[in-house]
Amino acid sequence: MLSGLSTVSSVSAERTTEPSVGRAAASPDGIGDIVMAGARTRYAHLAAHSLPTVGRLMAAAHGAAAVLARTRLWPRRYGHWQRPPRAARRHARGRMRMSVVALAPNGFVALPAARPGSQAAHGDVLLLVSGRIHAVVTGSGGRLLAVQELVAGRTRVLGGVDGRQLVNTGSETAVVVRVTA
Repeated sequence: MLSGLSTVSSVSAERTTEPSVGRAAASPDGIGDIVMAGARTRYAHLAAHSLPTVGRLMAAAHGAAAVLARTRLWPRRYGHWQRPPRAARRHARGRMRMSVVALAPNGFVALPAARPGSQAAHGDVLLLVSGRIHAVVTGSGGRLLAVQELVAGRTRVLGGVDGRQLVNTGSETAVVVRVTA
């Protein structure tokens, strides 16, 4: 009964084209970005380096401030940004950098400018450990643009640090923790 049919039919032609269309649509073979997604690369310049979130920067600052609540761990030199004690640095993990400054009454210090060639994605996180500090923003020619008080226990996130200074407006030594990414 079927012996009289030719070997090539329209049904068989459809069957050969259907699987190839279905296979190409369902398989990511040949698309390198999809196949390699999530895999480590051998090339250092292509490796993804995630930056810490603002929340992680704030958590590191709060952890360091809790350690620096003991006055014997405060920096010995006043008016200079310096590395905090090791117990405080343990809270900064990964790509975070931490520094601390102690200011005498009526003392001031400039926030260091961003390193050339680096892009600060989140800016700086400042946390007052002790004392009374105001952040002063100056413009060109030393013109005063803004004054903001840093409140103890509250974190201040700064988008940029150009022209900013910290001034101790209290009558006791002030200590500030700075965390950057």
